[in-house]
Amino acid sequence: MTEKNGSDEQAANGWFTEPEGVRLQKVLAAAGVASRRVVEQYIVEGRIEVNGIVVTELGRRIDPEHDLVAVDGVAVQLDPGKRYYMLNKPRGVVSSMRDEKGRPDLREFTDELEERVYNVGRLDGDTSGLLLLTNDGDLAHVLAHPSFGVEKTYIAKVQGRVSPQTLQKLKQGIELEDGPIKVDRAKIRQHQGDDRHSIVELTLHSGRNRIVRRMMAEVGHPVVELVRRSFGPLHLGTLRIGVMRELTDSERGLLLTISREADAARGRNDAASGSSGDSADDRAAADSAGADSADEGES
Repeated sequence: MTEKNGSDEQAANGWFTEPEGVRLQKVLAAAGVASRRVVEQYIVEGRIEVNGIVVTELGRRIDPEHDLVAVDGVAVQLDPGKRYYMLNKPRGVVSSMRDEKGRPDLREFTDELEERVYNVGRLDGDTSGLLLLTNDGDLAHVLAHPSFGVEKTYIAKVQGRVSPQTLQKLKQGIELEDGPIKVDRAKIRQHQGDDRHSIVELTLHSGRNRIVRRMMAEVGHPVVELVRRSFGPLHLGTLRIGVMRELTDSERGLLLTISREADAARGRNDAASGSSGDSADDRAAADSAGADSADEGES
């Protein structure tokens, strides 16, 4: 009895306290990475990083709200409130959460969600394909900002027979009214039998308004139909047009890895220049506000 009272007195006087944080294996199991037993094996094998440092001790505790965790180099989202969706946007739907002109907008797909999400970047009304929706402001900022170089791949049906020389010209760069632009990669997917149309695949990281349509018109091949097939590491795959789904754990991890690497690079640049940079809240607010405008599009 005396020993117990002594321990109570020690605790009351702050001589020892319970360890802070939550055990790493418990956090990752809750995040759906694997069972606690499997996560423990990952830790022993040195496959888990916390804030960029490999963890090998099983007793490690973390703060899920602030610590950044990665497994095999892929980031893990520990915030259960963050949501990420992929939509195969149909033609005729504008990339806005609220269209002031009364046109069909993204609420058709998001009204039943419990969380408020917003689109990352835009596709114009005549373009279909991959659109990402999320409530993660940091991620949205990185993916939508052209300075971070996130690639998008489009499949375009265009007028006329596109030659290899035309694709080379697009790779080398052309001049538009708002400045020079070039694609990162380009290839001919198919020529139509009557030579009236061609199907080309273009990959670029620019986010300028209707950039694919303007580029193809400039080289003499106006776009007839346009689909965005990929956005960063995300691919439409077999997702049907007009259907939305949550990202898989793997897809979400790849996006978060891009975001964290960009944040780390931005932090190094800010430190070198003496700038404090934008806060996460500022970026989230700006992205959320920008997503409600349907007058600008990426394609």
